[in-house]
Amino acid sequence: MRMLVTGCVCAVTALGSALVLGPMRSEAKDYGQAAQTFPVIEPDLLSTIESRLRRAEASGELARTNEMFAKRVEAKVRRPDPVAGITPARAARTWDFDPSVTMERDIRDQKGNLIAAAGQRINPLDFVAIRQDLVFIDGDDPEQMAWAIARYTDLKAKIILVRGSPVEQMTAKKRRFYFDQAGKLTSRFGIEHTPAVVSQAGKVMRVSEVVLKTGGPG
Repeated sequence: MRMLVTGCVCAVTALGSALVLGPMRSEAKDYGQAAQTFPVIEPDLLSTIESRLRRAEASGELARTNEMFAKRVEAKVRRPDPVAGITPARAARTWDFDPSVTMERDIRDQKGNLIAAAGQRINPLDFVAIRQDLVFIDGDDPEQMAWAIARYTDLKAKIILVRGSPVEQMTAKKRRFYFDQAGKLTSRFGIEHTPAVVSQAGKVMRVSEVVLKTGGPG
């Protein structure tokens, strides 16, 4: 009896091993359609864009869009957005601006020689001289424009508008004008009012906001 039980146990163990470790054969069966199915559709995005562009070109819409875009760009070039927050000077004030910067990383030349070490403070005015003043004015203010032109030649200063059209002024005055795009320069120097003049004074840049005398370039 004991031998019979042992034999049965061995048979069950062998069967279990065969199910776990032995080769398994799978058969695919068709269980039918359980629900409605849909085909997977992935349209070619580039083909779709190309098709739309062709339709826009054929209808003239593309040409109209390009023309409108070109006019907008030209308008921005001729008359950029004015620098926000700049008003005419009502009180004279002067201060010094230190252009020194602290190096964030080592600067080396092509041969690997150290030019400036990380953490070192560098003043550009130790190496270069600013020979032209920077004159900031409201280009739409005739008084400020007349004052700047009367006092500064192209060689003596760069006249930078915070409002107005540098292109129109160049055509009318036959000289070069610039524009403070997005107010980057006035913001850096802390200028809030015009006219303002920035000039080198030793190792700093001296900034002056000037009050104009009504009735003349004064």
